Amino acid sequence: MPTDCITYQDSGYFTPLVVDYLNQKPGVRQWYHRFPSLENFKAQMEEKKRNFPRENRAVLVAELERQYAQIKASALTKEHISLLADDDTFAVTTGHQLNLFTGPLYFLYKIITSINLARELSVKYPGNRFVPVYWMATEDHDFEEINYFNFRGKKFRWNRESAGAVGRLSTEGLDQFLEIFARELGPGLHAETLRTLFSDAYTGHTTLAEATRYLANALFGAHGLVIIDADSAALKKAFVPYVKAELEQQVSFGKVSETIAGFGDYTVQVNPREINLFYLEDQLRERIIFDQGKYIVNHTDLSFTKEEILDLAENHPEKISPNVIMRPLYQEVILPNLCYIGGGGEIAYWLELKAFFDAAGVTFPMLLIRNSVLLATEKQAGKAERLELQWRDLFMKQDALANKKIRSLSEFPVDLSEQKKFLSDQFKKLHDMALHTDKSFTGAVKAQEIKQIKGLENLEKRLLKAQKRKHADELERITNLQNELFPLNGLQERSANFAEFYLEYGDLLIERLVDTLQPFSHHFSVLVL
Repeated sequence: MPTDCITYQDSGYFTPLVVDYLNQKPGVRQWYHRFPSLENFKAQMEEKKRNFPRENRAVLVAELERQYAQIKASALTKEHISLLADDDTFAVTTGHQLNLFTGPLYFLYKIITSINLARELSVKYPGNRFVPVYWMATEDHDFEEINYFNFRGKKFRWNRESAGAVGRLSTEGLDQFLEIFARELGPGLHAETLRTLFSDAYTGHTTLAEATRYLANALFGAHGLVIIDADSAALKKAFVPYVKAELEQQVSFGKVSETIAGFGDYTVQVNPREINLFYLEDQLRERIIFDQGKYIVNHTDLSFTKEEILDLAENHPEKISPNVIMRPLYQEVILPNLCYIGGGGEIAYWLELKAFFDAAGVTFPMLLIRNSVLLATEKQAGKAERLELQWRDLFMKQDALANKKIRSLSEFPVDLSEQKKFLSDQFKKLHDMALHTDKSFTGAVKAQEIKQIKGLENLEKRLLKAQKRKHADELERITNLQNELFPLNGLQERSANFAEFYLEYGDLLIERLVDTLQPFSHHFSVLVL
C-alpha cells in the first residue's frame, strides 16, 4: 500500500496566491493578520476578547437557543451554545452553501477541520473553551449552485423555480426527489439510514435552512458543532453601524479595490461593487445601487432616499443582506471568532479583505485551509501497490503519469534528452566556427540545428507511442484507477457526495475522518477505508 503524501503546494490544485500564503511569502504578509499556528492563537484570543462586545454574546446565545428550539441537540452542543456567553469562549468557524444533501464531500472536511481545531486549541489552552461553528449561507440566492449532488457518477438535481435567499426556500417537492434517489440507493442497512436521514431533513422541515440545520446536526451534533443561520433581525441589529457606513461611505469598495490593485499576477477571486449589500425579502434578493441621489433596488421599482434607507437599516435590518464582500465582516461582528476555515478559493478572497477589516475596526481572523482528503478502498490501495504507484503519482495528470510510467517500464531509454544535449553541444562548436569564418553561415547552422533537434523530438514521440502500445494493458489499469479516484479528472472531494461512501461504511466514515484529519496539516490526507 502506498504510504507517501503530497503537500497542497505540490498538488497542482491550489493557485499561486494560496501556495505563497501557505509558504508565508513576504509579499503576501500584508493581506493577513496572523498565520494559523497553535502559538499564534494566544494573541488572537487576547485581541478578539478586547474588541468583541459582551452584549453581542448575549444576543448570539439567545438567537442560537431560539434556532435550536425544535432541534434535538447533543449535550455538548447545548453546552457550547451556553459557553458562548462567556468572555473566555471563542468560535472557530467554517461556512458553506446549503447544498442539497451536503453536496460535495468537502462539506464534511470543512466541518471536521473546525471540530478538530477546537479540540486541539482546548488542549493547548485549557483555560479557554473553543466552539466549532458552521455558518449556513442561508442568504445566498444562486440556487443552481446548490440544487444537486453527484452519486455514483450520476447527477441528482432538484428541478424547481427559485427566487430570493435559498435558506427561505420551501422544501416542497423533495419527497418525489427522494423516491428517485432511494431507488438508486438500493437495499441495505446504511441505505435505509440514508433514506431516513434525507426524509427527516427535507420532508420533515419546511425550509431549506431548517433542513440543512437538521442534517448537519444529525451528522456532527455529537461532536458539539454549533450551526448558525445569520438571516436574523436580532443578529443583524449589531451589524447596523457597518451597514450604514457601507451605504454612506462605500468603504469596502475603496479598500478592497486598493488591495486588488496590489495583487499583480495573482488571480482575483471577487471584485467589489460600490455598495456591497442586497435588499432582501422572501422572494427577492437584489443589489442596492446608488444612482442620482437615490438608493435603488436593482430590477425592481423600489427606491429610497438616504434618510429612508438608513431608517430601513436601523428598524428593519433583516431587509439588508451582505454580499460576498460584506458577509465576512458580518460574521466577525456577531461571532467571537478566531479563525475562518475554508478551501483555497475562499482563503484567496478573504485575503482581499484585510484592509477593509482594518478600516472597519474589526479584528481580522486567522485563515486556515481546510483539510483535503482522498478516500480510497483497500482494493484501490492494493491496485496502486501492484502497479508500483505512489499516491503522489496518482495526483498527476493522466498523460504525464502515463509518460512517467512508460519511461520506468521501458527496457531502453525513451527520453532522448541526453542525445539532444549532445547535439546542442556539437552545434555550439559549429556556431563558433561559422562566426570565425563566414558569418553568413550562422543562419544555415541554426536552421540545421532546429531541424535535427526536431527530428530527435519526433523520434522520441514515436518511441514513446510504441512503448505505450506495448504496455497498453498496464496503462489502462492505471487510467481506470485514476478515473475511480479522480472523477472527471478532478478532485474526488469536489465531485462525489458523502452518501456514496456512507452506503458502504456507515458512521465509520465520519469517525475515521474525525480521528485521522489534522487541522494544521498542509498535506492531502489519503484515507484507506
